[in-house]
Amino acid sequence: MSSVTLKGIFKRYAGGVTAVSDFNLDIADKEFIILVGPSGCGKSTTLRMIAGLEEISEGELYIDNKLVNDIAPKDRDIAMVFQNYALYPHMTVFNNMAFGLKLRKLPKPEIKKRVEEAAKILDITHLLDRKPAALSGGQRQRVALGRAIVRDPKVFLLDEPLSNLDAKLRAQMRTELTKLHQRLATTFIYVTHDQIEAMTMGTRIVVMRDGFIQQVAAPQDLYEHPVNLFVATFIGSPQMNTINGTVIDENGHTGVQFGDEKVFLDDARGRKPEVLAYVGKEVIMGIRPECMFDDDASLAKYSSSVIDVHVDLVEMMGSETYLYLLCQGKNFTARVSARSTARTGDDLKIALEPDRIHLFDASTERTIIS
Repeated sequence: MSSVTLKGIFKRYAGGVTAVSDFNLDIADKEFIILVGPSGCGKSTTLRMIAGLEEISEGELYIDNKLVNDIAPKDRDIAMVFQNYALYPHMTVFNNMAFGLKLRKLPKPEIKKRVEEAAKILDITHLLDRKPAALSGGQRQRVALGRAIVRDPKVFLLDEPLSNLDAKLRAQMRTELTKLHQRLATTFIYVTHDQIEAMTMGTRIVVMRDGFIQQVAAPQDLYEHPVNLFVATFIGSPQMNTINGTVIDENGHTGVQFGDEKVFLDDARGRKPEVLAYVGKEVIMGIRPECMFDDDASLAKYSSSVIDVHVDLVEMMGSETYLYLLCQGKNFTARVSARSTARTGDDLKIALEPDRIHLFDASTERTIIS
C-alpha cells in the first residue's frame, strides 16, 4: 500500500505569505494524481511538503496511514524527480542511479541488479557508462527516473519533469511515464502547469489556484463539468470561449442574449430550476471551440443557437481548422472540420451545440449548468 492523505495542510512563509491553504486530499494506492495550475498556485510547494523538503505550517500528512510531519525526507520512502534532473556531472549514469543505494549501504550485487533492471525498463542500458554531458535531454530525464525507480519507493513525486524537453520528446515521454506507472503499480504524484499533460496522464486531476484546491476530478469529468469559470477556462486547448449575457425566457425556451445575438439551450437543461432562477440576470456563457460548427448540417440541426461572426484568421492544422472569430465585439475560437471553406475576412454563421453550452454566475463565477 502507498496511500497519501493530506488533512488541512497550510504553508505560510515569514511576512504573512500563505502559499497553500487548507489543502485536503486522499490519494489512493497506485493512483496517478496530477497537481495542475498556473505558476505560483502552490502545486510545487505542496509536492515539496509531501517530500519533506518544505515544513508544513499546519495540518497533517499521512503516508500509508502513518503521520510523517516530523519524519525526515530520507525516511519517508518517497522518490522525487526534479525539473532540472539534478544529476551528478562527474558520475556515470550507473553511479548516478546507484548513488542513493550506496548511501543506504546495500550490497554491491543488489545495487547492480536494481540499476540494470531499471535501465532495462527505461531502455538506457547502453548509456550506463556515459556521463550526463554526453546525454540528450530525454536521456537525462530517463536517468533521473531510473535513480528514483531503483529505490523502489512507496510514492513517486515528479515536479514538472518534462518542461525542459522539446514538444515531440515531451509527447513521447508522456506516453512512457504512463506505461511506467502501469508497470511499477505504485503511487505517482505529478506537478505540471501543462493541462495537456494533466488530461492525458492523470487518473485524477487537482486544479489549484492561489494556494486553494478548485476541483478534484477525473480528466473527462473536469473537462465536461467544471465547478467554476477558472477550471472551465484553464482546462482545454484552445480554451473555452466565454461572453457575458442575460438569461432570457421566450415561448417556453431558455436562452442567453448577448448584444444582438440570442442562443437557446436544449430544453432538458434550460428548463431546470437552477437556470430559470437566472432569467433576467447577467451570466457568463461558455462554449468550447469543438462545439461550434460552420457546416450546413449543423446550422440546420442547431438552428436555435446560430450566431453571426466575422472571421479574423484561419489556421489550417491538417486534421482540423481553427477559426478565430469576432462576434459582438468579443473574440471566439472555433475548432471545425478540415473541410471548412471559411477564409479570413468572411462573414458567416456559426452554430453552437445547445447541450454543450455552459453557464456561470457573473459575480461568483460558480457553475450554474455544464
